Order: sequence, then C-alpha cells, then structure tokens
Amino acid sequence: MNEKSPDIFHKFLRLFTVVHPGEALTLLLLALNVFLIGASYSILKPVRKGLILTAHSAEQEAYLYAIVAVLLIFVVKIFSTLSSKVPRQKLISSVTFFFISNLIVFYILRETGISISVLGVIFWVWLSIFNVFIIAQFWAFANDVYTEEAGKRLFPIVMFGQTLGFYAGAQSTSLLVKPRGPFSPFQLMLVTGFILMICILLTLIVHKREVTKSSRKILEQKTNESVTEKAEEKPLKKGGGFRIIFQSKYLFLVALVILCLNYVNTTGEYIKSSVWQKTTTEAIASGKIENTAEARSEFYTKTESDFTSVANLLAMLIQLFLVSRIFKWFGVRGAMLFLPFIALGGYFLIGLGASYAVVRWTKTAENSTDYSLMNTVKQALYLITDREAKYKAKAAIDTFFVRTGDVLVALTIFIGTTYFALNLESIARLNVAVAVIWIILSFLTIKEHKRLSAKRVADQQNPNAE
Repeated sequence: MNEKSPDIFHKFLRLFTVVHPGEALTLLLLALNVFLIGASYSILKPVRKGLILTAHSAEQEAYLYAIVAVLLIFVVKIFSTLSSKVPRQKLISSVTFFFISNLIVFYILRETGISISVLGVIFWVWLSIFNVFIIAQFWAFANDVYTEEAGKRLFPIVMFGQTLGFYAGAQSTSLLVKPRGPFSPFQLMLVTGFILMICILLTLIVHKREVTKSSRKILEQKTNESVTEKAEEKPLKKGGGFRIIFQSKYLFLVALVILCLNYVNTTGEYIKSSVWQKTTTEAIASGKIENTAEARSEFYTKTESDFTSVANLLAMLIQLFLVSRIFKWFGVRGAMLFLPFIALGGYFLIGLGASYAVVRWTKTAENSTDYSLMNTVKQALYLITDREAKYKAKAAIDTFFVRTGDVLVALTIFIGTTYFALNLESIARLNVAVAVIWIILSFLTIKEHKRLSAKRVADQQNPNAE
C-alpha cells in the first residue's frame, strides 16, 4: 500500500474522521490488533459468567473482586519493574505470552477433572485481571505511538476496532458454545490463546513501522546519530505506577473518576446477575431447562452472550458514527460527562423498580456508551501525559483502581444485604449517589486537563523557557 497517495482505505477512513496521508496503515493495524483483543475478552466473558453462576451466588461473585484488588497490587508492582528493564515491544509480548500460557493451563486442569465450582472461581479471578491488563497495555502502546493531536483524531477509529471485537466475540460465543455450537467453554479458551498470538505479531509489526518512521525523520533532519536513540526502543525510567499517580493531581483525579465509573458499573453487574439468576430459576420451574450444573452454565452463558451482543452492537454504531463527532463538537473534556449522566438516569429508573426489562435496557445503554464513547475518552486522557504515566500509571489506574471500585461494591453488597436487608432498588439508589460524585470529579478532572493542556502548548511554543 502506498500510504503517500490517497488510497481507497484512506478515503474510506476519512468518512469517519480526519486521517492524514501516511497514517492509514498503522491505524488499520492498531484497529485490527485491538479488535482481536476485544474479541478475545468478549469470548471469555460469557464463559466466566456461566462458570461462576453455575455454583455460586451473585453476592459471592461480587466478593471475589476483593481478591482481585489485592492481587493487582503485586501485579502492578511486577509490571512496573519489568517495564523499567525491557523495551515496550518485549514488555507487551512477554505479558501476552504469559496470559496465553494461563489459558492452556485452565484447559488442562479441566481435562484432569477439577470441578467447575473450583475452576470457575480461579478463572473468574484470572479473567478479572486479564481483561483490564491486556487492554490497558494496548492503549498505553497506542498512546505511545500517537501524538496528542493525532490521538484525538484517530482514537475513535482504533476504539471502533475494540468495540467491533467485543461484538464479534460475543456473537462467536453464542454461536460456538454448546449446545448450539461444537465447543465447550474450556475449548474456547484455546481459541482465544491462538487469537492472542496474532495480537503479539501485530504489535511487533506496528512497533517496527513506527521505529523505522522515526529513523527516517531523523535522517531527513540530519540529526546526529549518536544522540538519536529512540525512546520507543528504551525501557522506561525507574519508579512505580502508584507513586506517579499520587504525585500528580491530574492522574489522581483520573483514578478517582475510573474508580467511581467501575463502582457504578460493577454494582449494575450485580443487579443484572441477580435478575439473571431469578430468570434462570423461573426457567427451571417452568421446565424450559434442566436443573443440572451443565444446563445452568449453558443457559447463563447464552443469556449473557445475547445481552452482550446487543450492547456491543449499539456500542459499535455509537463508535462509528457519533464518537468522532462528539470529540469534534465537545472535545475530550465534554465527552467525559455523557456516561455519568446516562448512569444517573438509568439507576434512578431501576431504583423505582428493578424489573428484567428496566435492568436489561439500563445496562445496555450504560455498557454500550461505556464500551464506545467512554472507553475512547479514558484512553485520550493520557495523551497529555509522559511515557511513564502512559505505561505505569495507566496500568495501575486501569487495574488496581478499577478493581478497588469492585471491592467497594463487594463491601456495599455485604453490608447492605447482611445488616440492612437492602433490595435491588435500594442498591440502585446508592448508585445514583455515586453517579453524582462521579459527575463532580469529572468536572474537577476537566479543569485540570484544561490547565495541563494549556501548559503543554506553552512549553512547546517556548521550549527554552525556565
């Protein structure tokens, strides 16, 4: 493909956003990479739900987030240490290979006869770490590839790849998992491992292209080769992700926004899981499904897969036709406010009555906006930060702070159901209160983002200023 000419891909992409000559191929490779990552997670997500709800309650599922949050403290520390020792392409490849090996181990363990009850818990905890980490490291890489200006233009298209991957993965699970399809949930893990191998290859291709492009610019500018070691080829500076966050007001506010976002979302997942279990009990009572572990697992997986498919389809349409325009009209800062206001209205309705239809469509609206617009916003927030923040701080925020929100949900559910006998409507009303806090924090983050952006522009215009 001759990227210096306006080829067919370039013309097509310009229907949705501004794409400059020379950007199309890298953009498509990144979009394909995150498409496969999104599909991998979306294939495994219904499997996780099916396995855990087969032998455990929705309350027990929520409590597992506490285990995940504790484990992530150590995982983030290991990741920060590794990122200070190896360059980005080896970092991403090593982490992805590790997750692939885990999927093979899960399949082998099931073949040895370990019960779904035990393996379901282990897999649930593992996937809760995998899904935030594998996506976080991709977007750290994408932030590293693009400048702030390019990222604002091109991230909506890259995120469309992820959203499309979520949809395709959910559809694949619905079609491939038994009884409709030929595979068991554990066989789908091997399929996902193969997909992740392709992701490693795509990351290496993009890395090689960008390093070559940087070298070409250096030669064109006749820069001294002895001082042109590319930042992309070097490990990051020493220092942990948590320290970077607590030293930056902006990053700390972003972390709190993400925490609130995930608290609201995870509480919604608990409400949805409770409604799903009630629906399954009614299906068993009416004779629609057998009262066996395998039948319940397949029914949960199918129900969750159908829900996810609809949410991802809407997310895909929002991503393709609205996100770039929202960014153009409202900017990254204005786009931050859409999801918290949607959540505020949705959980207010659930607080009036947690019926199947209200919960399903509230979560559909929330998840579709989260998967598309808000996911793009979350990645774009790091465009104004340095490389250490993009890899280390982002990894800490997208893993530990996300799961800390989950832990707070677990505490809320335990205390609320054990000591106060809260029903689903009462828990939804708590979400309304958190959504209000989320909105306030978003305005504070917007203010700090505006200040840092202005400072960044001033520094670029006056590079020698003290």
